[in-house]
Amino acid sequence: MSSRVHSLNPPKPLSSKIPSSSLLASPSSSCKPVSKSKKYPTISVSAMSSKHRPSLDALNSSERREEVLRAAGDSLSNCLSETHLHLTVPGLKSKTRGKVRDIYDGGDYLVLVTTDRLSAFDRVLASIPFKGQVLNETSLWWFNKTQHITPNAVVSVPDKNVTIAKKCSVFPVEFVVRGYVTGSTDTSLWTVYKKGVRNYCGNILPNGMVKNQRLAANILTPTTKAVDHDVPVTPDEIVQRGLMTQADYDEASSKALSLFEYGQRVAAEHGLILVDTKYEFGKGSDGSVLLLDEVHTPDSSRYWIANSYEERFFKSLEPENIDKEFLRLWFVDNCNPYEDEVLPDAPKELVSELAWRYIFLFETITKSKFEIPAMEEPIHDRISRNVSAALSLLL
Repeated sequence: MSSRVHSLNPPKPLSSKIPSSSLLASPSSSCKPVSKSKKYPTISVSAMSSKHRPSLDALNSSERREEVLRAAGDSLSNCLSETHLHLTVPGLKSKTRGKVRDIYDGGDYLVLVTTDRLSAFDRVLASIPFKGQVLNETSLWWFNKTQHITPNAVVSVPDKNVTIAKKCSVFPVEFVVRGYVTGSTDTSLWTVYKKGVRNYCGNILPNGMVKNQRLAANILTPTTKAVDHDVPVTPDEIVQRGLMTQADYDEASSKALSLFEYGQRVAAEHGLILVDTKYEFGKGSDGSVLLLDEVHTPDSSRYWIANSYEERFFKSLEPENIDKEFLRLWFVDNCNPYEDEVLPDAPKELVSELAWRYIFLFETITKSKFEIPAMEEPIHDRISRNVSAALSLLL
């Protein structure tokens, strides 16, 4: 985000299928593999989801689903795809357009507007109704829940789509944490693994792993922020290139792994698997390392349904997911999303389905009902009014 200035498991155990040599070293500069005598951990999905299991019936067929799908269909032409607050809100100096967020310079603060744009493969694929609101509200819930792990840059949330944040120096590194071998993008762990890569971002990967397999331990696979594409990098390279000091990297990486472990625990309590995610950090004016951008949203994270994971894994079926992977896979099947200049339009039914899944995830995790926005006032007018009022109290 260098240009994106910020604020902000009685199923058969896995060890019976996967050889004991399928182990993963903990991330370290020495890249030494762990002992082959160590057993691959058995996953107990039933234990993970015993407290709160999300209903697959509710995901695939329910009155709430039909309600959201109707509302999403009615809102396809009213998505917040672009904003121009620098023209409507006094005191905003400039605009930076990210893949999903529009970021405005408000002096000592940054105004981050989460739009409905959907980004993958380093480009915008579509606009998803209510996406900006649900992402902003999901992040706010996690920001509040993770303050015991790390401070964040949030100052206020004056609108459903907006976060006002402290200005800080953003580290030009994304901290990607993974618990499973999966994915479809160029930098995903499964993509690089099936190409034969066994040393990835300072992590030694064993032979014999299969898609969607759980790793022996969570790993960190950082990337640098290039202009158009994320580039995998090792911890040593981050320090050697001067992207971060060793102390800052150590603190941020420790916080990333702790955040992910906490996120996995919360997800498991609600019958979900937090598969992987990414974090961004920056340095505040007082020198503190702050969490920025977004936390454990379906844009930045992959989620699977826990109670069906093992059965589907052993049948070589894709896990049931509640994130944007199914729409990514549609583009992979219907075009070359990295190279084609013009992409096909995403089917309306898939766009509406993704809107529902984002809301389903929010309601499952937070145990609160997502408020579908009223359309009496244009979204841009509402945002302009709310941001103007908030900034008048801050500036």
